[in-house]
Amino acid sequence: MQDEWDALMIHSFTQRQQLQTTRQELSHALYQHDAACRVIARLNKEVAAAREALATLKPQAGIANAPTAIPQPALASEAGGAAAHPMEQAGMSAEVIQKLQDKATVLTQERKKRGRTVPEDLVTTDQVKNFLTVASHPGLHSASVPGILALDINSADHSKILTGGNDKNATVFNKDTEQMVAILKGHTKKITKVIYHPNEDTVITGSPDMNIRIWHVPTSQTQLLLRCHEGPVTGLSLHPTGDYLLSTSSDKHWAFSDIRTGRLLTKVIDTAEVGLTTAQFHPDGLIFGTGTVDSQVKIWDLKEQSNVANFPGHTGPISAISFSENGYYLATAADDACVKLWDLRKLKNFKTIQLDDGYEVKDLCFDQSGTYLAIAGSDVR
Repeated sequence: MQDEWDALMIHSFTQRQQLQTTRQELSHALYQHDAACRVIARLNKEVAAAREALATLKPQAGIANAPTAIPQPALASEAGGAAAHPMEQAGMSAEVIQKLQDKATVLTQERKKRGRTVPEDLVTTDQVKNFLTVASHPGLHSASVPGILALDINSADHSKILTGGNDKNATVFNKDTEQMVAILKGHTKKITKVIYHPNEDTVITGSPDMNIRIWHVPTSQTQLLLRCHEGPVTGLSLHPTGDYLLSTSSDKHWAFSDIRTGRLLTKVIDTAEVGLTTAQFHPDGLIFGTGTVDSQVKIWDLKEQSNVANFPGHTGPISAISFSENGYYLATAADDACVKLWDLRKLKNFKTIQLDDGYEVKDLCFDQSGTYLAIAGSDVR
């Protein structure tokens, strides 16, 4: 019995030694795993930084050298000379109103000449269904703060694309040469609204930092800094003249500014005194639409600065609005996962497109012919 007991004790001791050795090996393995995870995290961070640097440095060959002495952006009061403070209104002069009317008359005549005929080269619905992605460009904005929140295309040169991102930057990218044309830095918060001027190398950006910046693309510098609002900028729309800008904000106001001088011409509070979420000029430029946080779509007369029509029916804040190019129809979307189409002549809703529950419409846009309506949403389609 004694021999068996001794053998059992020796075996037990051996097992304990092996267990201790195994524990030490496991502890060492866990330490190595933790160290490896730290190295991987550091490398991922370096890769993200390298990608961001590549997006900035690789295309620099396509960016013109900026002048050595770069002027600082002028505030609205400094640029206009008429306003003592950026928030002071210069007023809608008779000259401005006449300019708006003349442009509307020309645009109306042009539209009547075109008539309602559909362009012969318009793509068919079958062709639209077969559209495919031909290129993808993931390096336009910071990889560490990803997200493109706004986009516009230069209507005079479709190769130039303007984007606004979560990284507080706007970029101008040439899709044909795959080179960055400009990186626009200056906002202190993300950029949610962008406009590419149709006739000039100028872009306009808006941000929750309450500022609107007008940029000169060749130098990547801010030309004018508009401080029209006391809350986040939620909507931007360029007037057909190319000289004036409509903006909306959560501060419950819409503003109309001269982008040549930086003057704030007029600023009007919403009739219900609620925050505004979006803005869009009618193709003629004499009326425009705004969306509100309380589900209303409102039509305004620019010359009279008055609310002339309301379109109720949505639930939740209005997320996007778009006028058809012929000026007859308006598309609206809200946080209720539906898109409504309105006849502006009859002031009534004639069609509602119900989307999947929880679908978030981010933007709307009619094509030039008014035949198709593009809807951009939360399902990345």
